[in-house]
Amino acid sequence: MDSIQEIKKEWQEILNQDKQSGYSGAVVGTFLEKYEKDLRAGVQQLCKKAETYREALVAERVRIKGMMEFEKKYPDSLVAGVDEVGRGPLAGPVVAGIVILDRSREILYLNDSKKLSDAKRRELAEEIKEKALAYSIGMASQERIDEINILQATYEAMTNAWLGLTVPPDILLNDAVIIPQIPIRQVAITKGDEKSVSIAAASILAKVTRDDIMLAYDELYPEYQFAKNKGYGTAEHIAAIKKYGLCELHRQSFVRNL
Repeated sequence: MDSIQEIKKEWQEILNQDKQSGYSGAVVGTFLEKYEKDLRAGVQQLCKKAETYREALVAERVRIKGMMEFEKKYPDSLVAGVDEVGRGPLAGPVVAGIVILDRSREILYLNDSKKLSDAKRRELAEEIKEKALAYSIGMASQERIDEINILQATYEAMTNAWLGLTVPPDILLNDAVIIPQIPIRQVAITKGDEKSVSIAAASILAKVTRDDIMLAYDELYPEYQFAKNKGYGTAEHIAAIKKYGLCELHRQSFVRNL
């Protein structure tokens, strides 16, 4: 008879296998069949975890199905989701992502990027890149933001992302905006990154890309703690600006009062 520690290790291996198989839950069922009659308290606790995990997968598929409501309105069209990250920071670019998902390939746990951990965002970003029909990133620099204002720079970043697509979409699902420069049908969805899998995927790619940019900037200007604050106006960031002044990465139009 396997020890509790051996079964715990097996359970962790089952979780890894299920993740690699696209969260099918099949190996979890095999684990339950193997151990559900083992009455040891530790084994029963693991079986309960397995049941909870399997139920959570069912609930997640229901949630994701609900997030495909807008995509399903256009069954014969190529639908792209677009979203931006970085409108509010005091430093760095605004970054937009655009994604055309393959409707035949499931991606669980898509959500507003702000609601995901950094590790989960990065995991999902790789899965999105692997499974999407097409994706692209666009951005507008801090200099461009100062030149044309943040709203127009956001539109420009989104347009740059759209121009970078290798597959042209028929419809854009946008997080709350209509982009003037893009001459195809657009649907603005309030809180779209919570309601559309396509917009959520775009949000995740944009967030991971911008975070990586700010991590690189942190190595150049460690005094501003960009790795920690990502350019946002935290108390520590504002204190650093007052102590060291501005660097070339700051948005002059955002910090003139500081």
